[in-house]
Amino acid sequence: MERMELKFGGLGGQGVIMSGLIVGKAAAIYDNKHATMIQSFGPEARGSSCSSQVIVSDSPIDYPYITQPDVLVVMSQDAYQRFAPELKPGGLLLSEAELVQAKDAAPGLRHFSIPATRFAEELGRRLVLNIVMVGFFTALSGTVSQQAAEKAVVDSVPRGTEDLNLRAFRRGLEYGLSLLKAS
Repeated sequence: MERMELKFGGLGGQGVIMSGLIVGKAAAIYDNKHATMIQSFGPEARGSSCSSQVIVSDSPIDYPYITQPDVLVVMSQDAYQRFAPELKPGGLLLSEAELVQAKDAAPGLRHFSIPATRFAEELGRRLVLNIVMVGFFTALSGTVSQQAAEKAVVDSVPRGTEDLNLRAFRRGLEYGLSLLKAS
């Protein structure tokens, strides 16, 4: 992997920034790669559009802004509509199945979706939908290792919620691996 450009998009309060932080931390600290992250959000914290842009590379990163994401992870319809046109031809689109309708996705994209909100609710906490998405991303993108991502999750979530968040991560990872097997 020379350079992977990643974009996570959704609404404030969905954990979009935390998702990018976890992936960047997994890459830079636990997989010994280079990573940058830039976040963007509206003036209101919750409910407004937000995104995190992450670059992961085997070599130093000279320019920290993404130009065309290789992978787009979207957790809201607004994020999909806003960011899908930026996705590289043949790129990987990962979406929250119950919140995003991607019927008009560009031809040639690899698209996988997951009912992350439902899985998070089944685990007892809707707020971990972003961690489910990080597990899903880890399984399907190959950008960071499972071990690195798990360590980054434990290192990034509030103390006392590590077990719940690891279960959420593994639920997304297992779902993504099952989709890979089926395809």
